Amino acid sequence: MNTKINLSIFQFSNFLIFPIFSTLLIFISLSSCKKDTVNTSSSAKLEFYRGAVQTDTIILDTVFTTIGSITEWLTVKNPSDQKIIVSKIYLAGGNNSNFRINIDGDPVNSKQDVEIAANDSLFIFIEVTVDPNGKNTPMIITDSIVFETNGNVQDVQLVAWGQDAYFYAPAPGEFFYPLDVSLTSLPTDKPNVFYGYAYVQAGSTLTIPAGAQLYFHAYSGIAADSAATILVQGTKDNPVTFQGDRLEEYYEDVAGQWGYPLFGGIYLYPGSVNNQIDYAIIKNGYIGVEADTLGNSSNPTLTINNTIIKNMANIGLLAQGTKLKATNCVVANCAKYAVVCNIGGDYDFLHCTVGNYWGESTRSTPSVVINNYYEDVNKNIQIRDLTNAYFGNCIIYGNLEGELVLDENKKGAFNYTFDHCLIKADTSIHTSLSNFVSVITNKDPKFKDVSKYDLTLESNSPAINVGDISIANTVPTDILGIDRIINGSPDLGAYEAQ
Repeated sequence: MNTKINLSIFQFSNFLIFPIFSTLLIFISLSSCKKDTVNTSSSAKLEFYRGAVQTDTIILDTVFTTIGSITEWLTVKNPSDQKIIVSKIYLAGGNNSNFRINIDGDPVNSKQDVEIAANDSLFIFIEVTVDPNGKNTPMIITDSIVFETNGNVQDVQLVAWGQDAYFYAPAPGEFFYPLDVSLTSLPTDKPNVFYGYAYVQAGSTLTIPAGAQLYFHAYSGIAADSAATILVQGTKDNPVTFQGDRLEEYYEDVAGQWGYPLFGGIYLYPGSVNNQIDYAIIKNGYIGVEADTLGNSSNPTLTINNTIIKNMANIGLLAQGTKLKATNCVVANCAKYAVVCNIGGDYDFLHCTVGNYWGESTRSTPSVVINNYYEDVNKNIQIRDLTNAYFGNCIIYGNLEGELVLDENKKGAFNYTFDHCLIKADTSIHTSLSNFVSVITNKDPKFKDVSKYDLTLESNSPAINVGDISIANTVPTDILGIDRIINGSPDLGAYEAQ
């Protein structure tokens, strides 16, 4: 009895299932057939996207002439439930175009009978190189990618800005190269773009005037040879800029674009003399400035004033056994160290701000390091006296628990003073009251916006009105030209609060 009932249920179930299953098969078959069917309607349209945003224009940021852009991309979508055959995709400018495209992996400027499955997409990658035109003003380059589908013609506009420039490059196969001794001053009417390491020859002086723009290709930089001098003569309103040669928005804050990991982007050779940097912005390299050995001991190897060094993949300012004076300088966001006073030397820092909030990777090294020795290739310790390291009315702060290391070898001189400074450091570092005069420890200076390198002071900053007036008298205006001595109570750091 139970067997008969179960059999009847099974039979009844089959009776119901078979029609449903058959209907489902027919539906799937019809759906599959529909997707395999080519949409030949003249109303069929493609859709174009840049990321998730529908667009009809691809913009490539400013690029220098002869230097290719980064690669942008365009998503071409078939919104139809049937596949589409695009009869032709091509650059309107053809082979004469400044633009280059790659159609779904095929590096060609035109392609015929391109199939896009139902509700599917293909990618087009776009690059541009701008031809020089000998003019000083930026130029606009345009073209379009044309799509012909079932008699419809659609296009996506391509727009790029190009800038002509002066180019400096070594001979084929060379990397370091001397600048012509007749080049005593860089031009300012167009940007200056460097490939490889250019150096000012011994006995020569290179002036870099206000408003000059220096752009460096990957692993490129500029140096002063022994007995040579670089004079950077920026002003508050027309600073000199040092940065990488990629101008696209993506590269705006990318560190490590120029220079070498262990070699200054601006490098002052041993024996280089009387170098001076005024009002410069040095950004996005490996090591911003490196000054090596004393050179002329009666004058600083480097005097650096009113200068911002930021976003370095290694070190902001590296001084090795040299004589250096810095005033109104800002060093921000460096992957390892902001300021290194290495293997002894003689250093003066007045009204400088170090704010290291590097966040692109894990940083375990302090912002400021001072030492008086090094280990040679034979593993022997070599002593170099630290005759002076003076920090007056300065701020040293960052996102680590300690941002200052005093690395002393007792066999050599180690003379340092922090006078009216705000420092983030272990309180045990205060080994002598004579070395730390009126120092504020571990109080947040309350910078306005460290994510945007804005190290100006909020109105409730503990660094306000606590500076020493005698120090301020030697640097009476801040990096923005604001009078810091008018009320007799200067602020710490490079910026006077307003």
